[in-house]
Amino acid sequence: MLTYILKRLVQLVPVLLGITLACFFLLRALPGDPATLLLGARGGPEEIAAMKQRLGLDLPLWRQYLLFLGDILSGSLGRSVVYGQPVISLVLERLPATLWLVAYSTVIAVLLTIPLALWSAVRRDQAPDILVKLVFTVLLAIPSFWLGLVLVVVLAIWVPLFPTSGYGTGLFSRLHHLTLPAFVIALATASLTIRSLRSGILNVLGSDYVTTARAKGNATGRTMRVHVLPNALISSISVLGAHTSWVIGGTVVIETVFALPGLGSLFVESIFARDYPMIQGLTIVFAVLVVLINLATDIGYALADPRIRLD
Repeated sequence: MLTYILKRLVQLVPVLLGITLACFFLLRALPGDPATLLLGARGGPEEIAAMKQRLGLDLPLWRQYLLFLGDILSGSLGRSVVYGQPVISLVLERLPATLWLVAYSTVIAVLLTIPLALWSAVRRDQAPDILVKLVFTVLLAIPSFWLGLVLVVVLAIWVPLFPTSGYGTGLFSRLHHLTLPAFVIALATASLTIRSLRSGILNVLGSDYVTTARAKGNATGRTMRVHVLPNALISSISVLGAHTSWVIGGTVVIETVFALPGLGSLFVESIFARDYPMIQGLTIVFAVLVVLINLATDIGYALADPRIRLD
């Protein structure tokens, strides 16, 4: 297991290098530049040229790219053009909100997935099964930002149960503020994991060892808990991990809708401001988070099924 983890971490190096190349040069292809945006209408050609020199934007692209790599190796990820602070300090300031959102939405998704998938599988082709499939198929087709806006109107304005924005301060306050955005993400995740777990449960229910357990007189609840669910969960772990990786990038939309002070909203602000160092640094952070989640998924997959050996 340790060897596998070390190999995956080493494989992260070329992946990050490719991401830095794509991010750096695609950013330079966008219209506008930080110097012009910072100075606005007050900036003449001389002031813009001086600002570009101060920001290092007058250097050849290859030198700017090498400086960017140097910032990554130093751990600072560069210095924000807009905020005038090291990118890493701003990332560490905003990271907890994003991690709270991802973790909370994952917990809600799991709590929705297991009972609803069991209910749907046990009542196969009956009204509960059809209802679960219909509802979550519709939810999967609804854009997250639109569903978030609907929930804000219904549960924060019409029925003021939850705040419309913010992050909160204490544990319960944060959970209260993050419930609506986490629920929106969880519905999208559960739409995939319920389908996967239901299929896994149906496959396991038809296996010989489940038939044997029933023939021995095991109660239905014990059979489902001990024999069916653990084996059916294996395929759903991969789906949950892959979708959680997508959620990391999807926080850009949800955090903007709910005005959460996380990495996603910071990313949107940086794009509008053409804050190159911030955008580049956040892209690296998102890439690292996705790789770590995929690594944790593979480890969880191996732990759930001892027959799997990671090499």
